[in-house]
Amino acid sequence: MELGLYTFADVGVDPVSGAKVGPAERLRNLVEEIELADQLGLDFFGLGEHHRPDYAASAPAVALAAAATRTTKIRLSSAVSVLSSDDPVRVFQQFATLDNLTGGRAEIMAGRGSFIESFPLFGYALEDYDTLFAEKLDLLIKLNEGEAITWPGGQHTPKIDGRGVYPRPSQDKLPIWIAVGGTPQSVARAAMLGLPLALAIIGGEPHRFAPLFKLYRDAAEKFGRDPNTLRTSINVHGFVGETTQEALDTAFAPHTDVMNRIGRERGWGPMSKDQFAASAGPRGANFTGSVAEVTDKILANHEIFGFDRFVLQMAIGVMDHRKLMKAIELYGTKVAPEVRKAVAAKRPLTTEV
Repeated sequence: MELGLYTFADVGVDPVSGAKVGPAERLRNLVEEIELADQLGLDFFGLGEHHRPDYAASAPAVALAAAATRTTKIRLSSAVSVLSSDDPVRVFQQFATLDNLTGGRAEIMAGRGSFIESFPLFGYALEDYDTLFAEKLDLLIKLNEGEAITWPGGQHTPKIDGRGVYPRPSQDKLPIWIAVGGTPQSVARAAMLGLPLALAIIGGEPHRFAPLFKLYRDAAEKFGRDPNTLRTSINVHGFVGETTQEALDTAFAPHTDVMNRIGRERGWGPMSKDQFAASAGPRGANFTGSVAEVTDKILANHEIFGFDRFVLQMAIGVMDHRKLMKAIELYGTKVAPEVRKAVAAKRPLTTEV
């Protein structure tokens, strides 16, 4: 089982100290975080694409390239690439370049995105939300299959007549994951295409999402694929502290600052401190707590889902960089070894959920 981290590279004002963190500082800190994660033996680091003033990662491949030559083993990925509003050829070329810089450690996590700013920015209509993603994903997969591409063109992509696309990745093919937020149709599409599935769980009770993994595996079998060969991940919010209270106190202000800001845009109510603590309980979606609590919660959810990868978003909102680095250290030196040891000691899980 792999363990990793992801972030959106938040910028703005630290809700605790009042210090302003701009893109230059946040991106420098980001590279340090990725470098530390690599040194600690974590398996994966993902960077999400956003086109808003509160995030610095509008070009994930560029930021990940800055970390490429300062790392040796960790896999580097978008989390996600908003494929619907991008050019699949350029996305492939950027991550193939990253793959060569890392000696074969690049991945693409493709998704439709949870924000809409990129659509008007790049001249796309929101009513084409679904068809844009489906068509561009098909093209991205085609680009990954071989050097010369012939593509008939479509509603949203131009015709390509036997053109070479370069550079080719260092790996035989770039791993392309499909990121979903709970839509059954997206889960079934990933199964049909034989692509690994990353499920984002940021609210509610995680076990309620387990039927989506069953749907994925059942659909894969229906489409003639061996579900045991398809990889799965859950991507969640959380924070690791020396104690429960330290973790809650550190994560509460930046986390709720972000979620309440988004909530005001989408009509959600504000989150109280008691609600935040409740979400970090054993059945909640927030993996915030002490080393032992986070370890136990990962293992409990592994029993439910049988996932191959667990990815934690700790850098939510503007947070003190030193505290975040300490949390990464605890995750890498305390949580990850215990989780790996416990998983390795058990027989392989069944696919039943």
